[in-house]
Amino acid sequence: MALLLHFICRGLRTVGLVLFYYCFSIGITFYNKWLMKDFHFPLFMTLVHLMMIFFLSAITRMFMHCWTGKARVLFTWRDYMIKVAPTALATALDIGLSNWSFLFITISLYTMTKSSAVLFILFFSLIFKLEEPKPCLIVVVLLIAGGLFMFTFESTQFNLEGFLLVLLASFLGGIRWTLTQILMQKAELGLQNPVDTMYHLQPLMFLGLFPLFFFNEGLSLSTSEKVFRVSDISHLLHTISLLSLGGALAFGLGFSEFLLVSKTSGLTLSIAGIFKEVCTLLLASHIMGDEMSTLNWLGFVVCLSGISLHVSLKTLGSKGKSVQRLQVPKESNSDLELPLLREERDETNEEDDDDDEQEREILHR
Repeated sequence: MALLLHFICRGLRTVGLVLFYYCFSIGITFYNKWLMKDFHFPLFMTLVHLMMIFFLSAITRMFMHCWTGKARVLFTWRDYMIKVAPTALATALDIGLSNWSFLFITISLYTMTKSSAVLFILFFSLIFKLEEPKPCLIVVVLLIAGGLFMFTFESTQFNLEGFLLVLLASFLGGIRWTLTQILMQKAELGLQNPVDTMYHLQPLMFLGLFPLFFFNEGLSLSTSEKVFRVSDISHLLHTISLLSLGGALAFGLGFSEFLLVSKTSGLTLSIAGIFKEVCTLLLASHIMGDEMSTLNWLGFVVCLSGISLHVSLKTLGSKGKSVQRLQVPKESNSDLELPLLREERDETNEEDDDDDEQEREILHR
């Protein structure tokens, strides 16, 4: 009976964490699209979000320091510019271009095109030798690419400019997550905790995205009645509050992803991500009025099949590595754990054994 209650509690906890992740992930997608209808400054919005994430990460790090009594990791300027800057620039452009695309395309087309990031992650993982070349990866690439072609073929709401923006963002996303994986897996850097990673990335992301904002939105924003030429202070406060809400959602998304993986597994996040894409498209078609033909839906199914195959292959590979790790004593790495998650890690030995693999799995999402 006690064992049954334990499994029920773990199941309810997993469902709750998945729903928590869905709230932020789906929420920020619809938020961005909704805000872009009247506020046509996506790069400025992204800069505000980056500042919000930085301050929230700093507050979280202070809390973690007070909780554990241990200093958080800090970089010298030389290491910061050499080792962190490339990841920050790729991340800033990925997020900035993704938000920019909402001015032109529907949520459905954005969701589908953004799923192609798996292709670029695989591509750059092979270049940086994080993945081994396998014949089955060709099938994954063909399924995802074929599904994307079917989804965009003769789409009634297709926009070339927006499609190219989000496709370029997906390409940069492949570079982003590959570099992030390298950054977080270098133990000497001490960035295994995503809160520390977010804290260090945001300033350089802001500086990397600011020139693009300045040349594309600087003049129009300075003459906009929504921001700098506002006549009513209440309108300005309303705009700031809306932008701050997006920053809180962006920070919550990163934190909820890490929380889900830490409490369950990277496989759970990957499966939840697949169902999240389905939920996003269904909501977009019913709430936002996105039009999708039978061929579009079929293309989406083909693309999901490729992503599911990729997740399955990663799962089989992870299980093989787990068996090998059981034969080698594993040293404790508790100093890098988020203090909010430390108590419940002692519930089962299985969660402890899978800790390192779970932190790596999130980066392939």
